[in-house]
Amino acid sequence: MQPAAAQTLVGTARVVDGDTLQLMGERVRLFGIDAPEAGQICLDAAGRGWDCGSFATAALVALTATETRCEGQDRDRYGRLVARCYAGRADIGAALVEAGAAFAYARYSSDYLALEARASAARRGVWVGQADRPEVQRAKDSTEGAPVGCVIKGNISDNGKLYHLPGGRGYSATRIDTARGERWFCTEDQAIAAGWAKARG
Repeated sequence: MQPAAAQTLVGTARVVDGDTLQLMGERVRLFGIDAPEAGQICLDAAGRGWDCGSFATAALVALTATETRCEGQDRDRYGRLVARCYAGRADIGAALVEAGAAFAYARYSSDYLALEARASAARRGVWVGQADRPEVQRAKDSTEGAPVGCVIKGNISDNGKLYHLPGGRGYSATRIDTARGERWFCTEDQAIAAGWAKARG
């Protein structure tokens, strides 16, 4: 198998969301950007809500209407190929950020920060009003239903009863279903006393 950094995919892409593609059987996460989540609502200049998640997805669909080439950089913790992708010579990630359809993901790269500043100054896309960065939105989504101050997730899976701390691997993806006996904890001691073990990572 080729290392991810050496992997190049070329073909017709299927858009999953604003920063994820399916190409030649691979799920590809665009390098250096973070697009609004599916269903994420942003505010326009007048404070009205609009579906910036759908806007980001539509922008990526438009950019990948022709043949797409993705050059692998790495793999993320979900096994997706993290890649720079191009439509002709145009860097798709750069185009999304410049259009205000995605944010520069500064935690992983500074490559698109100047383009983000330009989009912000021109009030394009998400910059027309107010928008949470997608990682903030993901954190909000993942704690929906939690009692105030009690954000430790007590999950039940094939691995048994495990509790997940904010910032840990798998925390954002874990959903709590109280009907299945899963629960929220305020402290680690509380989780341990109830019979939950700490999840790895």
